[in-house]
Order: sequence, then C-alpha cells, then structure tokens
Amino acid sequence: MTKFRKLGRPTGHRMSMLRTMVSQLVKHERIETTVAKAKEIRRLADNMVQLGKEGLIFASVHSKTFGKRDRAGGYTRLLRTRIRVGDAAPMAYIEFIDRENELRQSKPPTPQPPQREPLDPWTKSRLSRQFAPPKEEKSPKM
Repeated sequence: MTKFRKLGRPTGHRMSMLRTMVSQLVKHERIETTVAKAKEIRRLADNMVQLGKEGLIFASVHSKTFGKRDRAGGYTRLLRTRIRVGDAAPMAYIEFIDRENELRQSKPPTPQPPQREPLDPWTKSRLSRQFAPPKEEKSPKM
C-alpha cells in the first residue's frame, strides 16, 4: 500500500479535497496550491492522464485534456513560486506539460543513439582484452 501525505485532515476530507483539486487542474490546466498538496495532486493527476490515454475516463475529459498527451509519463510540472503571507507556507504552481501558455517550456526529448550491429564473440573477446604496453628496460647509468 502506498503512503500518502496526511495534510492535517481526516481521510474523507483529504480524499475529497485532492479529488476536487485534480478536477480543477484538468479544467484550468494550472492551479496554485501549497507544495505538499501539489506533490499529492501530481501523483493522482498523472494516474488520471494514464487512465485517460487508455480510454478509461469518460469522454468529455478524455477529448479535452488527455487526447493530445504523447508522452510516456511525467504529465505535470511543479513550479515553486513564493512563500504565502500569514503562515509562511511554500506555494507552487502545478500545471500540465505540453500545453499553451506554459510558465516554462518543456525540454526536447533526448535523441536515441544509433544502434550498433552486434559483434561476433571472437572479435568481442579480442577487443575486450587490454594488453599492457611492453616494459621499457632501464639502461644502467654510469
């Protein structure tokens, strides 16, 4: 069983709050909240996107948000913004990646290195051996 942050709330209130915040994230594509809540929302939102890509979420949410996600994972970004006045809680934006009006642009995917053809075992064995250079003989000094 995975561990969740308790966020100072009873289980029913916490789950209801997180569910509401995930639905607001889907609706607005960016929300500002505390860092601890944003980290929990990120876990749930990434699971929702994955379910949406598999077609297990109802059609209106699927067509709006999840249809254009061509990533293998990491659908949300957490950006720390400020310290809240009053209780000094660290605040953060959580937003979907690969959308318009992003606060920070996504990194381009890393290119895959070209595939090498496999070597036969004899050549591989010969190349893997490392020979020591020949010893130099020291001439006696006179």
